[in-house]
Amino acid sequence: MTNQNNQASKAEVQSTELNKLPVPGQDDTEFSAEEAAEAFKENQSSSSNSQNQES
Repeated sequence: MTNQNNQASKAEVQSTELNKLPVPGQDDTEFSAEEAAEAFKENQSSSSNSQNQES
């Protein structure tokens, strides 16, 4: 009788995407008020520059 092993190896199980632990902070969407203000200023200056170039 042959010994067929239909189970996944330990390495295969550990490398499965669904079996990996989440990376802390990877899905964080929090940002500071300073970061928001800076992004807003950059967006405002780039949109006003593009409007000036079109005129």
